[in-house]
Amino acid sequence: MKRLALFFSCLCLSAVSAYAQNWPQFRGPGAAGVVEGSPAVVAWDAEKSVNVRWKTAIPGLGHSSPVVWGNKIFVTTAVTSGTKDETRYGLYGDVAPVKDDPKHTWKVYALDKQTGKILWERIAYEGIPKVKRHPKSTHSDSTPVTDGKYVVALFGSHGLYAYDLNGKLQWKQDIGMLDSGWFYDADYQWEHGSSPIIYRNLVIVQADIQKDSFIAAYSLKNGKLVWKTPREEISSWGTPTLYEGKTRAELITNGSKAIRGYDPLTGKELWRLTPNSEVTTPTPFVARELIYVTSGYAPIQPIYAIRPGATGDISLKEGTTSNNFIAWSKQRGGPYMPTPLVYNDMLYTCSNQGVVTAYNADSGERLYQERLGGKGGAFTASPVASDGKLYLASEDGDVFVVKTGAKYELLATNKVGEVMMASPAISDGLIIVRGLNHIFAFGNAVTAKSKAGN
Repeated sequence: MKRLALFFSCLCLSAVSAYAQNWPQFRGPGAAGVVEGSPAVVAWDAEKSVNVRWKTAIPGLGHSSPVVWGNKIFVTTAVTSGTKDETRYGLYGDVAPVKDDPKHTWKVYALDKQTGKILWERIAYEGIPKVKRHPKSTHSDSTPVTDGKYVVALFGSHGLYAYDLNGKLQWKQDIGMLDSGWFYDADYQWEHGSSPIIYRNLVIVQADIQKDSFIAAYSLKNGKLVWKTPREEISSWGTPTLYEGKTRAELITNGSKAIRGYDPLTGKELWRLTPNSEVTTPTPFVARELIYVTSGYAPIQPIYAIRPGATGDISLKEGTTSNNFIAWSKQRGGPYMPTPLVYNDMLYTCSNQGVVTAYNADSGERLYQERLGGKGGAFTASPVASDGKLYLASEDGDVFVVKTGAKYELLATNKVGEVMMASPAISDGLIIVRGLNHIFAFGNAVTAKSKAGN
């Protein structure tokens, strides 16, 4: 009996470990951006092929992040038929959309995690884009999501698609025109960016658009609408997040007019919080039994640490920074594009300019503020973390590795050699990075001894 018990104990531990290495949605499990397990590589150089496990070309443009389940990586893209490229990167404030938008082909790819081999590719939609995009954006910005049975990809106005892990289309759903853009002028279309999430048997989509914003849940089995709740919102680009507590679950959304919590099974609003930025991009996430929501469009650049279980309006009274449901808050310091993360007892933010700030996650006390590598740069991708290390990918082609802790310590500046807009994924010690033209897997060199151990 003892042997049998030991066997089942080891089996359960293996199952937990295997699950921990899945990266099923934008920013991984719960959008937290953190996994633990196999130590991830610290240093590499793609240009010199140092600690590069593999490199696979992906056609088209896509800022959607890679997701991982088991030994498969899934990624989406939009392939243009045109020859003129109006895409631009770096730190600038232009708002006019791309003018030249010819026919596109929207695709989903599956890659082998160990080799980078393309296992399958599927065409979801072909045609002229229904909305324009920002020159720093693409028509494939939403990260797919998987539960190990379905892979669900959202291509904005071009539909919601579900495949099995072998690439067989299970269903597709037209969810309407998702026209997100500048709130001052409807002609400035910037494309949809929020990613779908899976909760139980539901696919949940946040659609904050220029007119008739909503949040909705669709059946994971057949794509049919289960519930839909109107939102009094202007355009936003953050992904919703689930908090699952002992007594209830909460669906948290970032939005310009309010941060809100919903019942994920019905779409009923539970609570709301103001004020917030007029442009919201960072995704809410949960850590240390707190819900962290940030945004960085001036003049209001809030950081909120919210306790779950609220009802009604939980906005702060003037001159206060906390209440029964706000553990702490700041009206300055929230990042504009990258979603922050919490590692152990510290909250880390990264600005568009590459300034990393560390706070005590429970109190909000600022511990340090440093420019990455002493130079910063342009940053859109969100940081991720594993085994005591932060990974921050820049548009300038470098991934900075920073040691977690109360003091700033740069461990490495790693060359990738391509613009990086998508947030990396981490799985089984691999750092999986999407560059402008390739998917890379960076990992410690595999020796003959380690191969034998496998």
